[in-house]
Amino acid sequence: MSIRTIFALVIVVLLTVVIMQNTDEVKFTLLFSTVYLSKVAVLTAVAVGGFILGVLVARPKNKKYNIGGHYDELHADEDKNTLSDEDRDYLSRD
Repeated sequence: MSIRTIFALVIVVLLTVVIMQNTDEVKFTLLFSTVYLSKVAVLTAVAVGGFILGVLVARPKNKKYNIGGHYDELHADEDKNTLSDEDRDYLSRD
């Protein structure tokens, strides 16, 4: 098993232990109303919401970047002929 899998399993086990230790009902004030919910429901909803948000943020992007093209766009105005006349003469000798 990879380190990533082991880390995920440890987090899931710890989260399960914390959720199962908090089974009592609590009063939550949501805006203008008061609701009695169990901590298990609230902690589970927050954990699932955090997981979904993490998956959405961490998923790979489909956009590919062309590094060479990006460089060409940045330096399009520059003179591509950077050799001096002396260097050009030296290189043209046979």
